[in-house]
Amino acid sequence: SFLRSPKGFPKLKNDTFLRAARGEETEHTPVWCMRQAGRYLPEFRETRAAQDFFATCRSPKLCCELTLQPLRRFPLDAAIIFSDILVVPQALGMEVVMVPGKGPTFTEPLKEVEDLLKLRQKVDVTAELGYVFQAITLTRHSLEGRVPLIGFSGAPWTLMSYMIEGGGSTTMAKAKSWLYRHPEASHRLLRLLADVITDYLVGQVAAGAQALQLFESHAGHLGPEQFEDFALPYIRDIAQTVKSKLKEEALPLVPMIIFAKDAHYALRDLARAGYEVVGLDWTIRPQEARAQAGKDVTLQGNLDPCALYAPKEKIGELVKKMLEGFGTQRYIANLGHGLYPDMSPEHVGAFVEAVHAHSRHINKH
Repeated sequence: SFLRSPKGFPKLKNDTFLRAARGEETEHTPVWCMRQAGRYLPEFRETRAAQDFFATCRSPKLCCELTLQPLRRFPLDAAIIFSDILVVPQALGMEVVMVPGKGPTFTEPLKEVEDLLKLRQKVDVTAELGYVFQAITLTRHSLEGRVPLIGFSGAPWTLMSYMIEGGGSTTMAKAKSWLYRHPEASHRLLRLLADVITDYLVGQVAAGAQALQLFESHAGHLGPEQFEDFALPYIRDIAQTVKSKLKEEALPLVPMIIFAKDAHYALRDLARAGYEVVGLDWTIRPQEARAQAGKDVTLQGNLDPCALYAPKEKIGELVKKMLEGFGTQRYIANLGHGLYPDMSPEHVGAFVEAVHAHSRHINKH
């Protein structure tokens, strides 16, 4: 009976992550890793071995298992539901397949403005993405209150860029050309995405998500002006609308995290965009990020993921330096981007343990 009700969840035992997100004092700095459920774990590769990637995403049981795997190994302070940002374009009617060695690929990317008419203009998120909601509810029960569960979505510009490029790209030239050639159509598409994302995030909270992260992974392809025109307004709007809908539906007002990779040029604006937490990549100094973000948001990030290739002692030193830079309060430790598939689980463990040990030590002294 895995279709459990999103009611009567177990009591939360470790709320350190939520306290830090809300700016409350914590005994240690909480830590989790983007892509913590992933191919760097042999048990992940075994679980997913025979499965098509998106079929895995559509199986609540498998999503639950993959979400829990890293928590069995490491004393992480949060779980993030196993899913993918491209389930939203799928909900709009686009076909995405995972091509080995190439990654996610759209069979028919958007080429002309007319192609927007092929997209579903009204999306019933429960009908299209109910499998994610079921995975969240099942996982929240299965976590037994160990740590909070984070839900997430891709942000409009990042999803738009995938939908036009048809996959990954080093330049995003096709998608960016739309911003310059077809600004009105670009805004139509971004608006459609923002509306679906808003409903999707609210649905995740209804299903049991205790925090939400919005991934603007392709922010670094934009300059400050394009970001201000085509990304920031929708990022702000999503925070505002999600919060007003949560209130309307008498759902918990969960903390929201914005992670706009390589967008240090917009850090001041992001810190005032309506999110409790601002995620950072590794290309900004902790002290500078603090100065720009101000006192009213929690920061999350920003160890270079490649630091986990270093010897374990070195990882400890880098973590200590990072904690000294950010301070141990109003801070959630994380990497500046996701874990890579060839990383050693032992080194991930060293990172998590170093955050706990050093932050406790700093807090005591």
